[in-house]
Amino acid sequence: MLVSPSAAEEPKAFTCTFASGVTHSYDNGTFTAEKASPLAFGIAAIDAGAQTAEILTRGGTGHLRIVQAVNAMHFLEVVTEGFLHVTTIYDKDEAKGAYPAVHSRHFGLFGLPLVTQYQGFCEATG
Repeated sequence: MLVSPSAAEEPKAFTCTFASGVTHSYDNGTFTAEKASPLAFGIAAIDAGAQTAEILTRGGTGHLRIVQAVNAMHFLEVVTEGFLHVTTIYDKDEAKGAYPAVHSRHFGLFGLPLVTQYQGFCEATG
C-alpha cells in the first residue's frame, strides 16, 4: 500500500527552472510554434489546507490557488485581463533529486491566442 507523506513533510516552497518550452501563436487561421526562452520563478508560502501560495518573479509577487491531485499539485494564477498560468509540480523523482514540473501560459495578444508550455524541474526550498 502506498502512503502519502504527511502535510508536515510537504515542501512549503520551490524554486522552479524550465529550460525548454514552446510558444504557439495563432494568426491567419493557423498556430505557429517557436522555441520559448528559458524561465525560472519561485513558489512560496504554500498552504495546502487553505489552497493558496505565492509566485515569486523578478516582476514581483502574485497570488496562486492550489488544486491537489494524486501525485501532483497544480498552482493556478489568474493574470492581467483574466489570462491563466498553470504550474503542475509532480512527486519528487528520487533518482534525479528534483520534482518534474510543467508550466503553461494561456493568454492572447491583440485578440489572438498565444500559448506557451514549458517542461522542467522544481527543487524544494522550504
